[in-house]
Amino acid sequence: MTRTNAARTYRWLEPVLDLMRQGVSPEKIALTIALGVTLGVTPVLGSTTLLCALAAFAFRLNLPAIQLVNGAVYPLQLLLLIPFYRMGAWLFGADASSISLRGAATLIREGLWRAIQILWVVTLHALVVWFVLGAVSSAILYVVFLPIVRFSWKKVRQTSAIPRDR
Repeated sequence: MTRTNAARTYRWLEPVLDLMRQGVSPEKIALTIALGVTLGVTPVLGSTTLLCALAAFAFRLNLPAIQLVNGAVYPLQLLLLIPFYRMGAWLFGADASSISLRGAATLIREGLWRAIQILWVVTLHALVVWFVLGAVSSAILYVVFLPIVRFSWKKVRQTSAIPRDR
């Protein structure tokens, strides 16, 4: 890895490394990442910031860190929105014909109130799917990230000579 690539890598890791230097436990960091990812892909646009803030408060997690993870997964939220809607429609046996970006735009053009009524139900169905998958994915993400964070935490504790690109 070249010096420039190493500096870029550390720049992206710097918030996590700062948490480690502050003494935040590896378990809290892994939980922050797991919940930030899971809550960050909620199929309700505009809800993730509040959900992450509530999780940070409830579990005594670092608020800026969970919001950083939330922001990092925002593109993933957009990519998963329609799949969540379609899985919810499938699960509840609902009509999935209007579940697309084009279908949503058509609904809105036909009438905002009608679009809200239809998309509200579709969103509730998607939330059920997200809730079930989110519980499982949070546990998996936590189990995956915990050893990685523990290993990194030990390295940070052993040395504070991590290059900084500021």
